[in-house]
Parts: sequence; structure tokens; C-alpha cells
Amino acid sequence: MKYKFLCWQTAWVGYNGGEIASKLAIKTAKSYILNNFKQTPKDRDSILQLLGSSMEYANMVVYEKSKEIKELDGMGTTLEICLVHNNKVYIGHIGDSRIYRIRKQFTRKLTQDHSYVQKLVKDGTITQEEATHHPQKNMLMKALGCNAFIEPDVMVKGFLKEDILVMMSDGLSNMVTQEEIYEKVKKDIKWSTKELVDLANERGGFDNITVVVIKNI
Repeated sequence: MKYKFLCWQTAWVGYNGGEIASKLAIKTAKSYILNNFKQTPKDRDSILQLLGSSMEYANMVVYEKSKEIKELDGMGTTLEICLVHNNKVYIGHIGDSRIYRIRKQFTRKLTQDHSYVQKLVKDGTITQEEATHHPQKNMLMKALGCNAFIEPDVMVKGFLKEDILVMMSDGLSNMVTQEEIYEKVKKDIKWSTKELVDLANERGGFDNITVVVIKNI
């Protein structure tokens, strides 16, 4: 049965060696899935377990590397994984990078930020609007590589014909609204990534900006 990796996208957080952590996480998680997908049963739970295990393994590799080299101590990264199989997208997520799904006229955020501010919103301490401008909005509660063990989010969502996935780092989502993402993607999907990055940079570009757009045709 056919499957496809849509993309691998990371945005390094503000720790020592973040760029190294992100590249190592991508390489390790991708290799783990490619080496194990064929023999993995193709039911929902087994594929989700595969994604979770790939992220846990990547975490172990990054964490151990950080302990080998003093200058890399404390390095970490966010990580988003999308695996498409039989009109479903299997998602692995840790950190505050995001995945949106656009279906017809509706946009849905599929991931929940692992951030201190998102916890405040969930607890009802602040509103979502207040979270947008909160001074601690970039403080992460979870990241890959910073601790010996992690608990990534794994989920499966429908990915039907004409659906669009938008994967992005917080460098984009902090500068561009969900409505603007929808407008740019629906207007011209081919050039939407460039236009979104340009828009974020025009507004300051305070962080690394990564965005990937994929349409199910």
C-alpha cells in the first residue's frame, strides 16, 4: 500500500546548538520511519505508534549528542511530522510549530502549542487574544532533545482531495494571522509560501520563518 511523507519541518528553539538539533532530529526520525514502515501493520494505532517511536528515538539521539559536546548542552528543537496514507494524515508534534488544514472555506489548527501561554489559555487564566501579545508567548513546555524522555502528540486526521496542509514555525504564526494564511494559500498556492515569509519579514521577522504548503490533488 502506498504512503507518502509530506514533509519534515522543524524550527529550532532558543537553545545552544538549536540548528544542529533540528537537522539531527529530521534525519533520525525520517530514517526510523523509512526503516520500519514496511513491516508496521497499517492500522491506525500501529502507524501512530511508529510516529511516536520515531520522535522518541530522535529525542534520545539529540539528547545524547548534547551530553557529548559541552557547547551543545541544552540544545533542543520543535518537530512536526506528516505521513499521508490512504486519505489520512498521521501527525507527530512537539513544540510550538503548527499544522493547519484548509478544507474548502474552513481553516483548522490541528496541533496545540506546547507553550506556557497555551497552558494559561487552556486553564482559562487568559484569553486567546491576550495570548497573542503575552510577553512569555515563546516559553515552551515541551521540546525535543532537552530532556531524556518526551511525550509527543500523535494524531490522525482526514486528508481528502483538495485539502491543504500548512506547516509552519512560530516565526510565521507569531507574525501572520490564520485568516491571512488562508487568504494567501487560497489566492495562489504556488507562491503562497514566499508571500507568507515576505509578509512575516515585513512585520519584523524576529525569528526563523519556515512554511510548507501541500495540497491533496
